[in-house]
Amino acid sequence: MPREREMNARVVLHGMWVSPYSKRVELALKVKGIEYEFVEEDLTNKSEALLRYSPVHKKVPVLVHNGKPIAESLVIIEYIDETWKEGPRLLPQDPYERAKVRFWAGFLHQQLFEAMGSVLRTDGEAQERAVKEMHEKLKVLEEGIKGSYPGGSPFFNGDNMGLLDVVVCSILGNHKVREEVLGVKFLDPDKYPTVTSWVKALTELPLVKEAMPPHEKLVAIYRLFRARLLESAAA
Repeated sequence: MPREREMNARVVLHGMWVSPYSKRVELALKVKGIEYEFVEEDLTNKSEALLRYSPVHKKVPVLVHNGKPIAESLVIIEYIDETWKEGPRLLPQDPYERAKVRFWAGFLHQQLFEAMGSVLRTDGEAQERAVKEMHEKLKVLEEGIKGSYPGGSPFFNGDNMGLLDVVVCSILGNHKVREEVLGVKFLDPDKYPTVTSWVKALTELPLVKEAMPPHEKLVAIYRLFRARLLESAAA
């Protein structure tokens, strides 16, 4: 009974509509079919609740379950999977397969996303170097998952959308927005056929379409972000 009360307790997600970190937690909650309340945070004027729940990083997302806060997107997703066991599993049961998913999620989260961020905040020769590095990371991803990704299914796990699919959506799901803003090709189907078909299949899912922000709204905010980043770098 205590375990049942714990799972049915109030779930609140403190996030930001444009944050890919928040988006991946939203997707995980939707995959599991968990009802939750979304609290939109203004990171230029952080709420007292956010500062209280995330005293170390003071960032989104933060999941509050039964009054207990959990921070950092990948940690939150694993917590969701371990707490709500009755829904689709976000990580494989097999320890080796689970370790592979964690490895590639870490690679996407720490290396590819950082390389993509460098493209956004640089210009000229620095941006050219950043683009080259990003494509090197994409090549590593393409070669690394080629034998693991089941091409006949939109999901890395094969049965349902899992942690790695969620992370890919949050990072590469808006690649067309970045391409429009930066004039840089991110996903080339000739160079990265496996990754491109994977991302395309995922972004066409109704659940993902519903969760992702409108294209034009993202284009506007990314242009604003880029202008501010370049201005800050030149100062």
